[in-house]
Amino acid sequence: MADKTNKVEKPLVTIRTGDSAIPLDECAIPERSDPCVIVIFGATGDLTARKLIPALFNLYRNQGLPESFVIVGCGRTQLSDQQFRTHLEADLKFDEGSDRDLWQRFRDQLYYQSITYDDPKTYTALAERVESLDSRHRTRGNKIFYLALPPTLYETVARMIGEVGLNREHGDSWSRIVVEKPFGRDLQTAEELDRNLQRHFSEHQIFRIDHYLAKETVQNVLMFRFANAIFEPLWNRRYIDSIKITATETLGIEHRSGYYEQAGVLRDMFQNHMLQLLALTAMEPPSRFEADWVRDERVKVFRSLRVFPAESLQESLVLGQYGAGVIDGKPVSAYRQEKGVADDSLTPTYAKMKVYVDNWRWQGVPFYLTSGKRMAEKITRITIQFKEVPHSMFRPVLGESIRPNRLILGIYPEENISLTFQTKTPGARVCLRSVTMDFHYQHAGEGMMLDAYEKVLIDCMLGDHMLFWRQDAVELCWSFLTPILGACETCPKPEALLHFYEAGSWGPPEAEALMKS
Repeated sequence: MADKTNKVEKPLVTIRTGDSAIPLDECAIPERSDPCVIVIFGATGDLTARKLIPALFNLYRNQGLPESFVIVGCGRTQLSDQQFRTHLEADLKFDEGSDRDLWQRFRDQLYYQSITYDDPKTYTALAERVESLDSRHRTRGNKIFYLALPPTLYETVARMIGEVGLNREHGDSWSRIVVEKPFGRDLQTAEELDRNLQRHFSEHQIFRIDHYLAKETVQNVLMFRFANAIFEPLWNRRYIDSIKITATETLGIEHRSGYYEQAGVLRDMFQNHMLQLLALTAMEPPSRFEADWVRDERVKVFRSLRVFPAESLQESLVLGQYGAGVIDGKPVSAYRQEKGVADDSLTPTYAKMKVYVDNWRWQGVPFYLTSGKRMAEKITRITIQFKEVPHSMFRPVLGESIRPNRLILGIYPEENISLTFQTKTPGARVCLRSVTMDFHYQHAGEGMMLDAYEKVLIDCMLGDHMLFWRQDAVELCWSFLTPILGACETCPKPEALLHFYEAGSWGPPEAEALMKS
């Protein structure tokens, strides 16, 4: 973090918004996609109400949806179209009167079809409903199937969609399926899931979502690196000492104990979010900014991950589990006291991992990946720690140590880029101080910032795979992580690997030793 004692009152970066080749209001929403029917499975669930419908409605407000579209919710609950609309409206927040007028028009595009996930007859009824709505709203046979469901239902629903022919593409029409992580729980199950998806959908039809990749500041990592000549020459082992990628949160497991007891932090965060952030930070520049070219470079990073020392885990991995503590001034329970968690659970809620990328650019540079629940703050950021100057001519007056430069790419809560460097403190004596030059997204003008789910929904409608996982990357990440999971789960004394930390802290003290090893 920046030295708080040297905080400057005025921003050290002047942000000019007039230099963009494209006006800011045109950068937010691209061209409209083809008309389509969006079918959401799990439509009465939390993800639909909290994320998907608000994202779709906000796109509608900003003319980001096709001119002709239909949204069909599917779930086991028996609801009429009107009841479904009322159910969703209860969770929406309207900023002004015009929003309610827009909602009245938007809600007319919402429909509901009850379904039993393993009953073919209900899918036949769904296919007939989709065909009828497609004809009425002129959506040209284009369909998106969003699986807002537990992963255990992915294969069943994909198979049923295929068996009633909703997966078929005719002429210029398209059909796409969207699945959320986790993509399996290890390499074997990830491969099995893909085989089952591929029986009914081709790779170009499958969109594997990682909403972290759709965050504005995550996307900006590539722009920052490859659109600025002053940084990329320094982005290598010669000038960088270490890289820290951190994603912590203050929340516990909430109502997800059934999932989390089976997953733990490594499956929940590292196989997907953390390794994707690493790939964006470490990848080579693609020769063209196109989906497969960018994804090829991310895959090369995964291929270059050094085999993890599973036989000596504690040298490169620290696992933790939160105990009781205080968050935002309120006492919170320990993980083992959460509803649905075993009294003697060894499921980790925190992990710090030291990994290496064995290639020409990054040989010998440690990447520290940290994620945990019930931590002191909710933070996601990438910290680039540069090396110290090779020789200090100021040693006689300043002593031995000069703090090295540090670059922070803030993703949450501060969506910013900050660079810390040394300057002279005003005065007669020669004294150094660290100052920080900041760029904050909220100061960047009038341009609209898209929510992560808004961005992935737009890209799915446009058929752009740039921010989605490709199966080879999924398998490479599981290939790296599965031996680690196996070593943890078959350890003769697994309790020896687990360190407890107080909720509201920065994790177990043992994690600090990993940084020094």
